[in-house]
Amino acid sequence: MLLKNAKMYGQEGNWDIAIKDGSIQTITAAGDNTKASDGETLDLQGKMVLPPYVEPHIHLDYALTAGTPRWNESGSVFEGIEIWSERKQLVQETKEDIKKRAKKAIRMQLKHGVQHVRTHSDVSEPTLTGLKALLEIKEEVKQYMDIQIVALPQEGLYTKPEGESLLIKALEMGADVVGGIPHYELTREDGVHSIHRILDLAQEYDKLVDVHCDEIDDDQSRYLEVLAGEALKRKMGHRVTASHTAAMATYSNAYTYKLFQTLKKTGMHFIALPKANLHLQGRFDSFPVQRGVTRVKDMLDENINVCFGLDSIKDPWYPLGNGNLMNVLEFGLHACHMTDHDHIVTALDLITNNGAKTLSIEDGYGVEEGNQANLIVIDTDSEYEAIRTQAPVLYSIRNGEIIVETKPSETNMAF
Repeated sequence: MLLKNAKMYGQEGNWDIAIKDGSIQTITAAGDNTKASDGETLDLQGKMVLPPYVEPHIHLDYALTAGTPRWNESGSVFEGIEIWSERKQLVQETKEDIKKRAKKAIRMQLKHGVQHVRTHSDVSEPTLTGLKALLEIKEEVKQYMDIQIVALPQEGLYTKPEGESLLIKALEMGADVVGGIPHYELTREDGVHSIHRILDLAQEYDKLVDVHCDEIDDDQSRYLEVLAGEALKRKMGHRVTASHTAAMATYSNAYTYKLFQTLKKTGMHFIALPKANLHLQGRFDSFPVQRGVTRVKDMLDENINVCFGLDSIKDPWYPLGNGNLMNVLEFGLHACHMTDHDHIVTALDLITNNGAKTLSIEDGYGVEEGNQANLIVIDTDSEYEAIRTQAPVLYSIRNGEIIVETKPSETNMAF
């Protein structure tokens, strides 16, 4: 395959990208290509090529369950967890039921250019049916998508006697990442204990870590400092991710300054979920209402790695969602006051390169000679216009094969 006249993200000019045997053979200035490529030639006419989108935080085992057994009337995180617990008692889903829903969500993601996904799986129920379903899906879709699975004790590690043993079982079954939710434990002490145990298990089983951390409108919720401090002491910060960190939006600037000194030393990663946390947070406030999106702009200014994710597709925590990270990006830029020109033209990093760092998949990720030919083409010739117009994905290419092609819409106007 030869991709002619491609605008490459972050670079000037147009380029020809020659693909052979599933890899990027050469990238040359447009018109200078002299090496043969496999198959067809696509003249992109200046459309932008960039690495596939990375979804760093989704719950595929929850997808498309909103409204069963009831809707989340308060819109809060805690009612969402209650509803999910009720649903597990009332709805006895089979592994095939879960796979059917999850695959529908995966198709939505693929349509929108996502090829790398980190999904959380609830490991709070004894059968671990959701995890079993996702482990099978991971193998079934690997031709189209790479999936990491987080073993998440959704109802807390120490709220039930079997919580810790189920988490260990999930890791032994093949989960890639150790998860946690310290702010949902019964006491602060249990929350701190859970962080220590999560990191112990990550070291013992050689896993990455991704913690639902301080997803609460409480300026005294400080599990992030515990996680960061312990990761620093163990010299494993590069393997640790903190998701949500919504409470950081309520921290004083003085405390945040101190916290950032630790965060910068750890090298840990952060995932902001703008749409989900704009929806979930501030539910118990009168005006002014907290919005709950973590300090993305401040972290980027301090060279702390942060990326954006969707979190949910129509589940008890978030009733909307369609797998489109470009839409998440637009929400996040507005919520974080990042609509200045410099942040707009580099915004795609938040759903590509920064996410790849978070998932520890940097090696081989990117549109570079020698890498696997995994890339997307979006309907724009400008970084700025990509964000302004919410440029859709025209092609998603994996190992040199087109796996998604979308025809641009056509509008006829009388004026």
